[in-house]
Amino acid sequence: MRHGDKIKNLGRTASHRRALMANMACQLIQHKRITTTLAKAKALRVYAEPLITRSKVDSTHNRRTVFSYLQDKEAIKELFGVIGDKVSARPGGYTRIIKLPTRFGDAADMAMIELVDFNEIYKKDAADAAAKKTRRSRRSSGAAKKTEAAAPEAPVAAATAAAEAPAEETTAPETPATDAPASEEAQA
Repeated sequence: MRHGDKIKNLGRTASHRRALMANMACQLIQHKRITTTLAKAKALRVYAEPLITRSKVDSTHNRRTVFSYLQDKEAIKELFGVIGDKVSARPGGYTRIIKLPTRFGDAADMAMIELVDFNEIYKKDAADAAAKKTRRSRRSSGAAKKTEAAAPEAPVAAATAAAEAPAEETTAPETPATDAPASEEAQA
């Protein structure tokens, strides 16, 4: 029976499991995205997210606590430098697991685990969606009439445009009128 047994053993001893999780967490921090089996990705999420939460507050105590888990100075620098600054506003959920096709050799369920704030593809879509989300009236002609009536300078501009328009219209019909008989004769 496994009542209350919440740890995912991954078929390894405790020391092997700790080393595996530390190595995978270091690789995730350095590369921002790794591909592994689905079971390992789910176990890594539980292991790495509390460490990322600690990186929000850059203190000696937090650095030493995270170092006791990872044992990698370069990963600590990256975590408390770049990653800590980027996730400071996020209240949790720093990783995303995306399922991939099964592995060819043993048909294991594969997954890609990545840091959410470092994926530029999804960020652009979210930014574009927020930028494109504007309210528009269903009656665009009615809205245009309202804006013309509301603007005090619009009647003055319309009157000057109307005064200039007839002068342009008188010169414009004369040139097509001379061309028109030539084209009619060509058709006949």
